[in-house]
Order: sequence, then C-alpha cells, then structure tokens
Amino acid sequence: MTLCAFDITADGVATATGDAPPDTGYRWVHFDLGDADLPAFLDTHVPAIPAAALVAPETRPRADRFGDGLILNLRGVNLNADGPADQMVAVRMWVTAQWVVTVRVRKVFALNALRQEAEQGHAPATPMAFVSTLAARLMGRVQDTVFDLSGRVDQMEDSVQEDDSPLPPDLAEERRMAIRMRRYLAPQRDALVALVGTDSVLMTQGARDLLREQANLAKLTVEELEGLIARMTAVQDHHTAQAAMRQGRNGYVLSIVAAVFLPLGFVTGLFGVNVAGVPGTGTPWAFAALCLALVAMTAGAVWVLRRIKWI
Repeated sequence: MTLCAFDITADGVATATGDAPPDTGYRWVHFDLGDADLPAFLDTHVPAIPAAALVAPETRPRADRFGDGLILNLRGVNLNADGPADQMVAVRMWVTAQWVVTVRVRKVFALNALRQEAEQGHAPATPMAFVSTLAARLMGRVQDTVFDLSGRVDQMEDSVQEDDSPLPPDLAEERRMAIRMRRYLAPQRDALVALVGTDSVLMTQGARDLLREQANLAKLTVEELEGLIARMTAVQDHHTAQAAMRQGRNGYVLSIVAAVFLPLGFVTGLFGVNVAGVPGTGTPWAFAALCLALVAMTAGAVWVLRRIKWI
C-alpha cells in the first residue's frame, strides 16, 4: 500500500488518484521500501533498471537519464528521532512525463511537507518542478544543519583564546559529523550539477534555474564543511600543542630541580654512611660547615645553569 498517491494537473491541482494516470499532468506515488505492494507496482509501471535502482539496498546521490525518464537519488539530513542528523536519509526517484515514483526507507520531512500540501490540493505543476522543489527543501534543511554546526565550531574557536581551556568534549563527534555529511553531499553536488546539464525533454527552464541554484548551494555547503573540518583540526592541533608545551615546561622544571639537588644528594648521602672515618663526627661545628657548603654548592649549581643558559 502506497504512503500516498496523487494525480496532479498541469496547473498544480492535486487530487486523489483515479484508475489511470491523467491525460495532462502526472501521477505521484510514494512508497516505503518495505512495502509489500512495491515489487508488483514496479513490475507493472517501471522499467527494470530504474526499478532496481529504486529498491537497491545501498544508494548514493545520482542523476542519470534512462530513456525518456530520469533516475534520481537525493539525500537530506535525518530529522527523525531514530538517528543523528548526519545519518542522512535517501529519496529514490523515477521521473517521467506521466509518473513521479518516490521510495524512502526513513521518513523524509521534505517529502512529507509536499505530501501535506498535496492533501490540501496544491502540488508542483510538472515532474521537474516536483524534483526542483524537493531538492530545494532537502538542501534548505541541510544548510540549516551546517549553519548550526558552524556556530558550534565558532564557540570551539573562541575557547582557543584561553590557553588553559580544556579540549571541547564534543570536538571529535562534531568533526566526524562534518566528515560524514561531506561524504554524502559531495556526490549530491555532482548529481545536481549533472541534473542541471541534462538534455532530458522533461527539463523546463524554470526547473533548470532552480536546480542550478541548488547545485550552487550544494557546492557552497561542501566547501563550508571542508572549512569546518579544517577549523576543527586546527582547534585539535592547538590543544595538542598546548598540552605538549605544558608537558615540556613541567619536564623542564623537574630537570632544573634535579640538576640543582643531584650534587646535594650525593654529598649528604656520602656523609650519611654509617662507617668509621666520616670526617667531622667529633667536631661541634662540622654540621654547620656542611650546611654552608651545601648552600654554596646550590648557589654554584644555579650559577652554572644560568651560565649555560638553561635558566
């Protein structure tokens, strides 16, 4: 059973489907991938190669002409509660002059908005207007997500101004999110560029203009994600450098202390042995003399360290 099905006239009026596709306009049918009626529908209405693309277990963004139709795969951010936004949801499409067939695995909010508008009697007037409208809504949600991520990266960079600030706890996850989104949006950029350049008879000038804008937006979004990845790497490198500097400074201080007290430990250890022959054991002022000698040795060690510019 379809998730929804509408007959859409050339002036954009959507109604419940009839027995056959309309003579003018097109029919939109929307399926869940697990729908038991989907295989029979594809056998009847969709050629074998596009049908296989609609039910493929794994997809990537694509825009390929097949006969008089188009095989399209687009992705949007996951706004469902069952996963993070970067676990992007896919829309598989077969588009002809009479049919727009869409298949999804998870709920796609951009498609759901089109469905609600169709239930109210309004829909894009042509198949390519449907595609361009869907692409615009998918990319709009993607852009909002990337803007939110950019704001969080700005806060991370602000924390870099404080040398003793801790590493942001969500830095690694945010960077993984940007990398995963770029993984899907880079081929989507290429798919939209290919779609703009297609010579399909379905393409109208208005749809081409809108899709060109979405292709440009996809390019900017990919560039923004690449910039965010580089900025988060710089934040990570800064905190790594700061940690290395603190560790080196601490090691330096310990080395100086060890250099000063090493000879003192040797002398006090030597005079602390419990064997006969240790000088000064019978002299009352021997301990005071030893202390003065230790002070002199400390001053000498400091002078030597300063002379060789260790401190």
